[in-house]
Amino acid sequence: MNSNLLCAIDGSHSSDKAVDYAVDLARKTGAHLTFIAVNHVTDEDLSHSYFWDSTMLDAADAQMQGELESAFARAKAAGLQDVACAVEGGHNIAAAIIGFAEKNGYDHIITGSVGRTGVSRMLLGSIAQDVIVKAHCPVTAVR
Repeated sequence: MNSNLLCAIDGSHSSDKAVDYAVDLARKTGAHLTFIAVNHVTDEDLSHSYFWDSTMLDAADAQMQGELESAFARAKAAGLQDVACAVEGGHNIAAAIIGFAEKNGYDHIITGSVGRTGVSRMLLGSIAQDVIVKAHCPVTAVR
């Protein structure tokens, strides 16, 4: 039985669907639900780049926090009490999600099946596919 759900969000349309699915599953099973966003701009990146300035970083952080707050509010509106949010860092988004899930005892990961599109998907691959293939626990990919 799923008692500890982790829902990865990225602001995409499929991520919104994953939030709805995760909230419904947590409500039906009484599971703890955590929403996770991955910040792929690391402190090391910042120290080697003139591209990222504090204004851009603040805007990116505000967007990520807004996405987490929206997911959290949707869960609360559905009556869930046992809800949390987390931010992980790392270039490999799938590895960050899986690592967080393993380290914190999550037994089910929920993710959207489409996030990146076009050239970035071709270059970076599918995050959902990597999570499905490499995770230690069941993964639900929501379309």
